[in-house]
Amino acid sequence: MLTLKALTKRYKTGDLALDSVDLEVARGQVVALIGPSGAGKSTMIRCINRLVEPSSGDVELDGEVITRLGAGGLRRARRRMGMIFQEYALVERLSVMENVLSGRLGYVGFWQSWFRRFPGTDIAEAYRLLQRVGLEDHYDKRADELSGGQRQRVGIARALIQDPALLLVDEPTASLDPKTSRQIMRLICELCAERELAAIINIHDVALAQLFVGRIVGLKSGRIVYDGPPDGLTPEVLTTIYGEEDWTLAKPGLSGGDTGGGSGEDERVAGAL
Repeated sequence: MLTLKALTKRYKTGDLALDSVDLEVARGQVVALIGPSGAGKSTMIRCINRLVEPSSGDVELDGEVITRLGAGGLRRARRRMGMIFQEYALVERLSVMENVLSGRLGYVGFWQSWFRRFPGTDIAEAYRLLQRVGLEDHYDKRADELSGGQRQRVGIARALIQDPALLLVDEPTASLDPKTSRQIMRLICELCAERELAAIINIHDVALAQLFVGRIVGLKSGRIVYDGPPDGLTPEVLTTIYGEEDWTLAKPGLSGGDTGGGSGEDERVAGAL
């Protein structure tokens, strides 16, 4: 479904952010992308939808080579790649409903988008998505009236209204408390399962990734150094990814906050660390 072939990004400074990365993600599969700061995680996500232009290599989505598309083809391809940002990227003065509908801008004409006039089917779908993410009572609030978790839910609904085949998620829990972080990760994974969406989630919280995601890819210095299940992240593997540390200690607060994930999830994470 998604294939990266020798994907490389070298910046003008000479820094090599991605070093010939090969990766395949199947339809419906959720992948957590972990690694230290500067490992190339955000660069990889942005190279996939060409917010950052790769230096070489190919990105294929359902057989279409994204890296070879012109401007028009890229605009159409981006409709199929929903992006969820760390800092939400909402228009603060607009309502929740208007922010969600902005995900349809790639499908409507210029004047429709200018006057924010959307088809009734789009509006109905926006209401349905807001209900699914738990914001049906907030559709007419301004975005700047929402909490961090609510803003992230708006971002999720905005990405989904594009009807994407792939979700690219950049640090969705970085600004959230532990309970809200769990709720957001659970919601993303549930939605991917319901819609058979592939997703790549760039995340710093290893324990949270282990709790919810079945496949973890570890990056270091722009290269993949681990690709496997959560329980394969042994102390030795974590040392390879992040460097020396006492990885036998479970992260504080792992069993706190929202316990909706179940004690079995917590035991799996604690055992893997």
